[in-house]
Amino acid sequence: MKEYLMLFIGTVIVNNFVLTRFLGLCIFFGVSKKLEASIGMGMAVTSVITLSSMLSWAVYNFILTPLNLTFLTTIVFVLVIASFVQLLEMVIRKLAPTLYKMWGIYLLLIATNCVVLGVPLLNVESNFSFGKSIVHAVGSGVGFAVAIILMASLREKIRLADVPKPLEGLGIAFILAGLLSLSFFGFSGMISL
Repeated sequence: MKEYLMLFIGTVIVNNFVLTRFLGLCIFFGVSKKLEASIGMGMAVTSVITLSSMLSWAVYNFILTPLNLTFLTTIVFVLVIASFVQLLEMVIRKLAPTLYKMWGIYLLLIATNCVVLGVPLLNVESNFSFGKSIVHAVGSGVGFAVAIILMASLREKIRLADVPKPLEGLGIAFILAGLLSLSFFGFSGMISL
């Protein structure tokens, strides 16, 4: 149990894909303008990462490996992720149209987000068991959600500040992301994956 807890904490804080590995920045900067959208996107990315990691692990271990087709891993994982994103898009459009409009194009970007593809690939590369794959996927999603929610909170606060003209918009967002990243690097001596 301790091993799973350490993997989860390490994935959320120490090896945060956005703030320490700099993956998934397109959605991170695009959606983090509003807190509500960031919370929803964090939940969506977490669910897509978790579900696609579970299915990708099963496909890899029960189909690709026995048939000696592991060279198709990336292509198969992309197809699995794209299927989940399409399903999620249909569900969100039907059940939460305001959230669907708020996410806009970024919902489709989940399918091509490097974090969503990177997690199942890392699970396979690290030879994780099914349980560890789930913990790693959930931790990665929670880490993404934490990063995007922190960024959205900072960006909403910074709107009240007197930001110099050349830094308004994306300029100050990059500075904030750098400062967040530096703060997460402080945890790097604690746990490593």
